[in-house]
Amino acid sequence: MDRKHILIFDTTLRDGEQAPGFSMNIAEKLEMAEILEALGVDVIEAGFPVSSDDDMTAVAEIAKRVSCGVAALARAREEDILTAAKALSAARKPRLHVFIATSKIHMEHKLHMNEQEILEAVFKSVGLACSLCPEVEFSCEDATRTNLDFLKRVAGTAVEAGASIINLPDTVGYATPTETYGIYKSVMGEVDPEGRVLFSTHCHNDLGMAVANSVAAVAAGARQVECTLCGIGERAGNASLEEVVMALRTRNDFYQAETGIHTKLLYPACRKLSSVIGISTPPNKPIIGVNAFAHEAGIHQHGMLSNRATYEIISPEDVGIPKNDMVLGKHSGRHAFEQRLSELGIRMDKEELDEAFEMFKMVAERKKAVTDKDLHAIAGEKRRSIGKGFRLIRFIVNSGNTIPSMASVKLERDGRETEDSCMGSGPIDAAFKTVDRIVRHTKGYESLTYSLEDYSINSVTEGEDALGEVLIKLRSEGVVYTGRGLSTDILEASLKAYINGVNKLLTI
Repeated sequence: MDRKHILIFDTTLRDGEQAPGFSMNIAEKLEMAEILEALGVDVIEAGFPVSSDDDMTAVAEIAKRVSCGVAALARAREEDILTAAKALSAARKPRLHVFIATSKIHMEHKLHMNEQEILEAVFKSVGLACSLCPEVEFSCEDATRTNLDFLKRVAGTAVEAGASIINLPDTVGYATPTETYGIYKSVMGEVDPEGRVLFSTHCHNDLGMAVANSVAAVAAGARQVECTLCGIGERAGNASLEEVVMALRTRNDFYQAETGIHTKLLYPACRKLSSVIGISTPPNKPIIGVNAFAHEAGIHQHGMLSNRATYEIISPEDVGIPKNDMVLGKHSGRHAFEQRLSELGIRMDKEELDEAFEMFKMVAERKKAVTDKDLHAIAGEKRRSIGKGFRLIRFIVNSGNTIPSMASVKLERDGRETEDSCMGSGPIDAAFKTVDRIVRHTKGYESLTYSLEDYSINSVTEGEDALGEVLIKLRSEGVVYTGRGLSTDILEASLKAYINGVNKLLTI
């Protein structure tokens, strides 16, 4: 049996970025877009242009930068479609992605439209999109809760109007794999019996079945999966790209399907996303979690020593996790550093490499050995300052159980250095309050308000000299901003993370 090629439509920069605390600035989106292209995704959904000027700019810049397909989302409205088409004007492979809700609950309570009005809107909007873009995808929002007969009519109307791709999203993560398989078989059999239309699947993870539903749709005949790195997205997230890809690859005997994803870049791509959005990966995360290839039970270890296939159905090397760390140290040169980054799938320009190598030497002076995990962390640390934000120059913290905690911090911004000090209920509190004081004494930011919502510390590697990774979340006017800091000194890592979060707040 011939294997069918499954397109990977990545919506990390649109659906994924919409989740609270996962927002990215334009520079970060551009960097992630280049990583996604290198990973081998077929289409990058770059944003929802009509929603904001930033989204409009991000889509336009990504369209100029990458060679793979670039999609822009638009509601079934003229303004949305015209704006999206404008944003895609420089794309080599543009795609307009038009959608409208089709379930009874959405039509009645959100759109206040009846079935006939929906059908007319679909025909008109898809027709307009087709006149502006060579490739148009249409999505029936909340398809899995839509009356099946009406779903067929909507999909048929979109195809009649010119759409070449039909997406049947499980928008609220409601469906089961059996139901998903049945929906696709039924709709495809009636709307496109000759197989001329590409059917797509877009599943959410509210009941933990996004990946299962996605591969069920593939089994039924869908030839495109819409997903995100690490499964980020609204509420419980989307289908996880790395899980979908490795499920299809590992069970190729069942699905008879393949993708164009370079699987050895999966782990580096997910690590990069984690550093950008400031969210650590759960240890039990399939494919990329630290426990994904760890074995503690004695019976498992015995089997692994005999044959790794006894308990591992995926090789860690296949997804970019090195089997054995190549250890670098303070005597390692730039060539060895660059070569190892390349082997790990980490891409940087010259300026970024200069900055990363500088930090590598600083870490190597403090640590006995710098491992691959350290290198992944260092590669993400170049984002320690954003644009013309604040930069940490130095700090001093005094603390103990018999004295009050006090911190002195010096920051630089636009070539001007400012130093201040504060007391706090602990060393971290004192340091953060000092940063707040400096920020609010800066012209233009006197009335700025934000609060620390979350603070977490993770060890990048093992041992007393391990790099510490601090992730923080700041809330301002209902929006959550993430920050990340890295150092062998946990106070320094905390300050870097806090300053990184403040800079995002000021620039996004």
